[in-house]
Amino acid sequence: MLNRTRIVPLCLALGAGLLLGGCHAAKVLVPPNLRAADTTTDDPLKLAQTRLADATPCCTNFADFSYQNPLPWQPQKFTVGPGSSVANISGTHTYFLAFKLPENAKLPYRIAFKAELSGRWVKTSYLFAPTVVLLDSGFQPTGASDDIKLCERMGWSDETSGAFGAYTVNSADARYMLIYSSADQQSGKTYWEQSPAAFNSKATLAMNNTGSFSVQHGPDGTLWVGMMNDTYAKAVDDSICGKHEKGDGVLNTLRSAVPLPWSGDHSATPDKNAGNKGG
Repeated sequence: MLNRTRIVPLCLALGAGLLLGGCHAAKVLVPPNLRAADTTTDDPLKLAQTRLADATPCCTNFADFSYQNPLPWQPQKFTVGPGSSVANISGTHTYFLAFKLPENAKLPYRIAFKAELSGRWVKTSYLFAPTVVLLDSGFQPTGASDDIKLCERMGWSDETSGAFGAYTVNSADARYMLIYSSADQQSGKTYWEQSPAAFNSKATLAMNNTGSFSVQHGPDGTLWVGMMNDTYAKAVDDSICGKHEKGDGVLNTLRSAVPLPWSGDHSATPDKNAGNKGG
């Protein structure tokens, strides 16, 4: 019969062995933000492009659209995609948004845009990049359509994070605004800055070693649209539109901006012969 004093250590040893065995058999847990994208699923961008190409357009002329919705007085969230109406503009299928512009707004005024990533993973996400055309009271363009340039910004909240853009309304004849995505926009990209260098793992979504890349534009997605407010104005002004050029360093920049006392840039140069003068 076993001594009780020997049973306790034996149970502890067996328990430790089971735990160790379990640890060897368990899979290593990887945080969700470091997991690689699922490569077994179909490309979401190609699926979205196929859906749009197969859709039957409802509108081909600017007068065919409904402009009953007023432009929001501050950016609001809109989602276009499966289930939304499709237009054929200049031979390109596109989802769209149509608005009536404010009648009493003082010219010029700015309209804010923010596109959100379509998915959880940056590598497999895309953006709905807008094109804007303004129309007069007869639904005729007041000028050429403009592809909105999107610039990335990562803020402290969802409201201040995304791909931002702006459009300035100068025409007194403009009554309506149509937002769609041109062929150039749908095939374009937006610069996106990341910092994967902190992780030495293939689980960083195979981003390149420079820490930056571009996000593809797509046919659908989430877009915030409305009159510019202070929050969006700051986000637009602080956004990053491309990789910064490499400078000469902080010291060189300061030296050129604020010449040092011993710099040769001063107009009042000490007289080398000052020490030889005297009484």
